[in-house]
Amino acid sequence: MHIAIIGAAGMIGRKLTARLVADGGLGGREITRLSLIDVIEPPVPQGFTGKVKARARDLSAPETAEKIVARRPDVIFHLAAIVSGEAELDFDKGYRINLDGTRQLFEAIRAAHTEDGYKPRVVFTSSCAVFGSPFPTPIPDDFHLTPLTSYGTQKAISELLLADYTRRGIFDGIGIRLPTICIRPGKPNRAASGFFSGILREPLIGMEAVLPVPEDVRHWHASPRSAVGFLIHGATIDLAPLGAGRNLSMPGVSATVGEQIEALRRIAGDKAVKLIRREPDELVMRIVSGWAQGFTATWARELGFVAESSFDEIIRVHIDDELEGRLP
Repeated sequence: MHIAIIGAAGMIGRKLTARLVADGGLGGREITRLSLIDVIEPPVPQGFTGKVKARARDLSAPETAEKIVARRPDVIFHLAAIVSGEAELDFDKGYRINLDGTRQLFEAIRAAHTEDGYKPRVVFTSSCAVFGSPFPTPIPDDFHLTPLTSYGTQKAISELLLADYTRRGIFDGIGIRLPTICIRPGKPNRAASGFFSGILREPLIGMEAVLPVPEDVRHWHASPRSAVGFLIHGATIDLAPLGAGRNLSMPGVSATVGEQIEALRRIAGDKAVKLIRREPDELVMRIVSGWAQGFTATWARELGFVAESSFDEIIRVHIDDELEGRLP
């Protein structure tokens, strides 16, 4: 099997690559080739005995999508995107990367399909930002898309394209609406949601963190470990039962910022909580105010997608995966 990961240098892309290499296969088939693509050259995984091509490429640049598809990967994981805050601040860049690059990939697959019947599985990372308020809590699977950010709009348009290209038999696609991934390891990025991780990640290692929103803000979360599990499950299951509805809201944990902080207190104590500094940010508060607070995720659960059941569990996953199972 040949696997292509677009966005392979990002946090989820690197974790997905590592998991695939550790597993050695996907859906009962051995992985013999990996194509890893991102705007910076992705790291080559250790311990993989097959062929690896790691390339620095911009998916929205001319011919990039065609070069990826020319190698005829069996599964394409499309993770490439710029994050919500950056897409809101830079309108042109958001549409170029998040929408134009996706359309170019789908069109390259269409050309190959027309040429020789090529039909890969495409696993696309979407977002719960495709929904905007007012909405019920939890949001049911059949609720309409009403994004209130440019990022959410770009993801919603891509979801519609994925469903249409799948309907026409060009590829076999599934859109994975990721919850906000928490706790993200590493340094903060420009995502408006970054503080959800920051107020836990930094205090866990004795560093100060900034909280830009009130503690009553409620949101939908899952760990990086769960995100990788969603992608692998989406690449291997039978998608026929979904019919035309190829985009799914994933399971997760609905929690307020205050509940996150209390989970931190239970696990790391008052000393960690005292490192959180309140510093309101009007842009972040405006963006976050229109985000979903929870989902039923009934269809995804029925198909076998699973996530954590509490925020304590999400924090412990981070400690296990990133802090070697112990606090400093």
